[in-house]
Amino acid sequence: MTETASGVRARARIVARGDGRGGTSLPVLDGEGPLALRRTRGEGTEARVMLVGAMSGPLGGDRFAVRADVADGARLRVGSAAATIALPGQGKDEARYDVRLTVADGAELHWLPEQLICATGSDLCVTTRVELAPKARLVLREEQVLGRVGEEPGRLTSRLAVRIAGRTVLDQELACGPGAPGGWDGPAVLAGHRALGQLLVAGPQFAVEPVVPRAVGEGEAGAVVVPLAGPAALVTAVAPDALRLRRLLDQALAAIG
Repeated sequence: MTETASGVRARARIVARGDGRGGTSLPVLDGEGPLALRRTRGEGTEARVMLVGAMSGPLGGDRFAVRADVADGARLRVGSAAATIALPGQGKDEARYDVRLTVADGAELHWLPEQLICATGSDLCVTTRVELAPKARLVLREEQVLGRVGEEPGRLTSRLAVRIAGRTVLDQELACGPGAPGGWDGPAVLAGHRALGQLLVAGPQFAVEPVVPRAVGEGEAGAVVVPLAGPAALVTAVAPDALRLRRLLDQALAAIG
């Protein structure tokens, strides 16, 4: 970790490999500063890692980067100990949080962090890039909450780009909060909701039987399930709060199977 006049620079890296005995080893588990990594008790052949926020942030001007590489035969589940809260910093620069995930053939990754909360005055850009082999398996969940209870949202720019077998199947970006392009809170985008999320599920089973487009949820919360042009499915959801968003994404995941 390094500290500069504009903010903190921190990186974390995970490498998972098959251990040759049907399990998963973690030859690289390296985090620094606010990106502390802890191995927790796994289940079966799966290794589990928890991302523990050792410091507040990201604050304005911070640069965080996390990378996970899952090799053939490995199964990895990554979560976080608590929600991440983006806060304003002393400077006016935006904060950046970059995630890079690669999953090999025959490997499986569950990337399931807790919510990202953009507090009033924060300015955060999150970029997640995923590179999957043709027979890789992935469950990726992103949940973003605009503002804490009773406060106005911070600004959030979120991009998710996914490549399978070297081919781009998804590259989308959403900007919301103060200073974002007009219409972000209108009926065509968030429609007044303050919790938004997406769930990406990839695996060779979708090459045989793609998901059927459908709507999930009712009332104030709703989600849409769509197939991607590759062996994957995408769920996009909005809800009034984080609790209902999580329930909705869990319901959508069960519907995908």
